[in-house]
Formats: sequence, structure tokens, C-alpha cells
Amino acid sequence: MRTVDYMVAPASRRSLARVIPAQPVLAAVTMLAFTAVLYLSEALDQFTPLDLDDDGIRPWSLDGLDGILWAPLLHGGWGHLISNTVPFLVFGFLAMAGGIRQWLAVTAIVWLVGGVGVWLTGGSPLTSHIGASGVIFGWLAFLLARGFFARSGRQIALAAVLLFVWGGLLWGVLPGAPDVSWQAHLFGALAGILAARVVARPSRREPRPLPGAF
Repeated sequence: MRTVDYMVAPASRRSLARVIPAQPVLAAVTMLAFTAVLYLSEALDQFTPLDLDDDGIRPWSLDGLDGILWAPLLHGGWGHLISNTVPFLVFGFLAMAGGIRQWLAVTAIVWLVGGVGVWLTGGSPLTSHIGASGVIFGWLAFLLARGFFARSGRQIALAAVLLFVWGGLLWGVLPGAPDVSWQAHLFGALAGILAARVVARPSRREPRPLPGAF
């Protein structure tokens, strides 16, 4: 049986308040390249005998632990991948507003913490959880939460827009269709909130000098 899902250091206040990447072209190219990897993986699965979809997260199976690394790169067909493509590009691009290093930290937290959550709660070890929507939910939750941790009005406003446009996705954290990995959605979202707490906080102010100090 195969289960699929549809779909750090503290920074300065100025970088935390940003809502668009400082280098938008680089961010866009990075996300397009990342998306190309997803399509290449699906092409290899479709047109070769590799059967990559079996390499997803297999809960409570030691052999399935390495699926934490591969699952977001795999999809249950072109329709599954295409449905994930737009939110993957949009949320990944916006999550780069704090810089590429922050984005890498956020993505690593979402990827690994969300994957471990699926491995612990994903049901039968005979299932293989695959799909990028755990990462998508993580980026979305990060974008929704970071403005509150960073105390940024602009980011909170962006979060309100994202919630209006894509808020319906959040229902995916609840159990639903048997072939949809709601665990990936739930733990991806929780990991995204954790990532916002970790990275979306201003650096401490320099201590004031003591009276008479030079």
C-alpha cells in the first residue's frame, strides 16, 4: 500500500521584517531548479524500472528511515506533482525573504522534523509516505507564524493574504482520505511553526556601556 499527500542564527530586525527576498531573481532561479529536481525524480520513476515511490517513509521500519530524506522528492504520479507545484514555488520563494541561509535552516527543520513525525505516526510499515506537501505545509506555517515571532506588521499582513488564498489547505492536517498522508501535513506544519520560533527572532541588542567606560 502506498500513501501519498496531495498537494540559525538570529537575524537583524530589518531582515526579519522583509517579505520579498532581497535577491528575487536568485530566489526564483533556486526554486525553479529545486522544482526541476522534483520533475526529474518523477520522470525517473515513470520511465525507468527504479520504482522510486517505494523509497518513501515507512513508519516504524528501520529500512524506512532513509525515506525521510527522499520522500519530499517523490510523488504518486504527474497529477500529484502538478498539484503541488504552484504552492511549492510560491511558498518556497517567499520563505527566502530572510536569506538563503535562513531558508536552508527552515527547510531542514521542516524536512527532518516533519519526516520523523511521519515515521513515528504514519501507520503501517507497509505504507510508503511520499510527496512534497509536508514541506509545503511547513513553509506555509512558517510564513503564517514568523511575523508574530518577529513582531513584523508587514509579515503579519502577508500571512493574512496567504491565509485568505490558501487557508483551505490547512484542513489537510486532519485525517481524511485513506491515501492522503495527513501526518505529513500536520507534522510539516508543526515543524514550520518551530522553524519560525527558531529563526524569526531579532538579535539581542548590544549591552550598554557602564558609566565611565570607554
